[in-house]
This record gives sequence, structure tokens and C-alpha cells, in this order.
Amino acid sequence: VLLGGEHSVTVGLTLALKEKYPALSVLQLDAHADLRDSYEGSPFNHACAGRRIQELCPLVQVGIRSMSGEEARFMGSEAGAGVRTFYAADVTGGIPADEVVAALSDEVFITIDLDVLDPSIMPATGTPEPGGLGWYQVTGLLREVARKKKVVGFDVVELSPMEGNVAPDFLAARLTYKLMGYINEYYDKG
Repeated sequence: VLLGGEHSVTVGLTLALKEKYPALSVLQLDAHADLRDSYEGSPFNHACAGRRIQELCPLVQVGIRSMSGEEARFMGSEAGAGVRTFYAADVTGGIPADEVVAALSDEVFITIDLDVLDPSIMPATGTPEPGGLGWYQVTGLLREVARKKKVVGFDVVELSPMEGNVAPDFLAARLTYKLMGYINEYYDKG
């Protein structure tokens, strides 16, 4: 489990896990596609995390609701074919957990950018986006992934604490605790 600051920390952990689990796939819960090739002069900027991950293994994104023109073009290109995206607007009636699970390999790393959640419950991020997912949507999907796949690790990133409002801090802690519990409950699938 990695509790990070910005999303760029995910790339190194994915690289390490890919060595141990060659058939690894990554589930990215995020408001942003993070598929830029470079941002602010660096290919390892937080806005490039998804792009670097998809160079290593299949990437499944859930909750996306913001991307640049460059990212949209990439997603429509042959190079972007290894990315499966479930947009937030398309899952307002419920996340198609079976489709998400089917798009993942048997061994999964989960990266959770807290801005995947709606700012009404998670305002403490550096780049909040309206129209985010709810608590039960996210925890329901995480539970289903843990039940059907071997989750080999996860991170929770992009918490930006707000003075005078500790609720988002507790949400991040509780989300981490919940996912650890789901993994523990289902890890030995026989």
C-alpha cells in the first residue's frame, strides 16, 4: 500500500510490481485521464501517470471527466488501444463492475486518485472536478474487483488537506482501510 502525494508516485510502484507480476493490469480511479506524454516539461508529471502506466501494462480507467485534446487524440490512436476508459458521465446510473473486471488481468494494481470522488465529499484535492463518483460507487467497485481478481497492491494519492476540514482526511483513511479489508477478505481465492 502506498499513500502518496501527487499521482506521479504510482509509476515507480507499477514498474516494480510489473517485474514481479508480468501479467499485471492497472485499475485507475481518477477524474483526469493523466495520459499526457509530457506536462510542464516532464514525462513523469502527475498529468502523465496514466500514459507511463499504459506503456507498462493494460490500463483500465474509471471516473474520467477531464482530459486535454492531446489525451483524447491519444485515446483514439493505435498507441492508446491499451487503455479502456469508463467515463464518469457514463456510470452515473452505476458502474458496470462486470465490464471493468472483465477488462482487467488476473493480477491487478489499483491506483486511486481521490479526485475521482465528487468534490461534495472530497474537496481536498489539488484539481477537484465536478460530477465525481460517490462513496458507494467506488467502494462497491473496489469490493467487486477484490472479490474477482488478485489485488497485488494499491495506492491512494492526491489528498491535499484543508485547514479546518478534516472530513476528507478521514475519508481517505477509511477508503484505504476498506480496500485493505476487501483484499484481506478475498485474497486467497484458491
